Amino acid sequence: MRVSNLFMATQREIPADAEIPSHRLMLRAGLIRKMASGVYSFMPMGYRTYKKVEAVIREEMDKAGAQELIMPALLPAEAYQGSGRWEKFGPEMFRLTDRGGRSFCLGPTHEEPFTEAVRDSIRSYKQLPVTLYQIQHKYRDEKRPRFGVIRAREFVMKDAYSFDVDEAGLDISYKKMYDAYRAIFDRLGLDYTIVDADSGAMGGSGSQEFMVKSEVGEDAICFCDECGYAANEEKAGWTRGAAQEGEELAIEKIHTPDVKTIEELCGYLNCGPDAFVKTILYNIDGKFVAAMCRGDRDINETKLGNLYDATEMELAAFADVEMITGAKVGFAGPVGLKQKIDIVVDPEVTGMKNFVVGACETDYHFKNVNIGRDFEADQVADITNAKAGDICPKCGKGKLGMARGVEVGHIFKLGTKYSDALGCIYLDNNGKEHSMVMGCYGIGVSRVLAAIIEQYHDDDGIIWPSIVAPYKVIVVPTKANDEEIMGVAEKIYADLTAAGCEVLIDDRNERPGVKFKDADLLGIPLRITVGRRAGEGIVEVKRRDSSETAEITVDEAVKAAKEI
Repeated sequence: MRVSNLFMATQREIPADAEIPSHRLMLRAGLIRKMASGVYSFMPMGYRTYKKVEAVIREEMDKAGAQELIMPALLPAEAYQGSGRWEKFGPEMFRLTDRGGRSFCLGPTHEEPFTEAVRDSIRSYKQLPVTLYQIQHKYRDEKRPRFGVIRAREFVMKDAYSFDVDEAGLDISYKKMYDAYRAIFDRLGLDYTIVDADSGAMGGSGSQEFMVKSEVGEDAICFCDECGYAANEEKAGWTRGAAQEGEELAIEKIHTPDVKTIEELCGYLNCGPDAFVKTILYNIDGKFVAAMCRGDRDINETKLGNLYDATEMELAAFADVEMITGAKVGFAGPVGLKQKIDIVVDPEVTGMKNFVVGACETDYHFKNVNIGRDFEADQVADITNAKAGDICPKCGKGKLGMARGVEVGHIFKLGTKYSDALGCIYLDNNGKEHSMVMGCYGIGVSRVLAAIIEQYHDDDGIIWPSIVAPYKVIVVPTKANDEEIMGVAEKIYADLTAAGCEVLIDDRNERPGVKFKDADLLGIPLRITVGRRAGEGIVEVKRRDSSETAEITVDEAVKAAKEI
């Protein structure tokens, strides 16, 4: 392809709304074009890389025995209503009504349509197991789209679904997908970690995420170097310390004027945050809940939401807090609530003695509060985030470390959640009916592109691994109006094209520096520069992943390009 004919518009300036390297570079290199918040077009150079990623995924899925099909993106409401997820998805689901008044959605994920397809096609155990997949656009009305294609409202996903006769069969299908995912991400050259994860709206008995390590990742990963435990922060547990010993002191109300935060209380009472228990009120599907954790901990809203199988959850409004506690925000506590609401405490709180809480009265706190004597918990559950230095929940010895990551793949053991709800059954060898046991396996295709760039870039642009580079080689003649230079460049270009190499020739009448900058920005793995020594049959070659250049013969350059 001649660069002069490329539909491409590179940018020198960094886009103002691009927050992370992959977003900036995808826009600057002209790989994507923003249509609306969280909605992007893939331009020709970006689409070429997208198709390379898609090809690797397709090859490994086919190798693992999965069969490809394609489902519609516009889906009727009935299937999601049958599984209960029409409501469960909440405002993230794009809903619409046709001219006849029938409800539809733009598919956020396709468990239900796949389950219905198998239900209507398979009756006997002899037809199982089967794994089906598609590469399809998905739609989610993200509250805060950001980071380009990493958190978008329209995105491309490879989603697969396995159907087995029992849990043992699911284990085998799950392992095949696990191995296929490792092969995919290994081939793409990604540095990734496999972590235990929350199953979220998909449900099921367990799941694992494939996380690409990145400082700008939205997800926090907890890991133990002692035993290899790794989990997404939404899922990660941690080992609580021994219960505190000592006498329970008499509860005492203390005046704390305008002291609302843990930091302010620490200074006012001259003690550490581990002496406090904070009480945070939530509105969970219209039900108010008080969540309690130690003062230096944070509530894990995913864990809390899962405890109540929440569809929508948010912090209680200021007016609701004042109505429930009788005090301004900042003075909530479990003692003296004006309304009976659920109180959920983290297990760590049950081991504390004589702690400080809000007194449900403006400008006052209680000290020497003890659970069981001064208030009762409706539930005791892990509702806090693990943090660096906590004891590993798996081995009980190692200390947890923290890192950031971008989720590129997620595999789930769904069990019979969807097959039970939608009547996806098979007959065993005795003619008895059983629900099929399902697994679900997703890869964010467009997100993988961004993750690759996050790991492979420098100040000059993208450094594509060869397997996904839009073109493998770029031939750069330094002077487009020099017949000798152009003659050598055209010959190299013709030889490589004839050999089946994906090659660009930058035949634009531009300065060499402009051409070099564009080649680096686009991340082309090998650059062959044809310049002043063209008449001697000597050209300069430079790999994109190296700062070194070498002058070699034309034949050597062509050989090196073919190897790429």
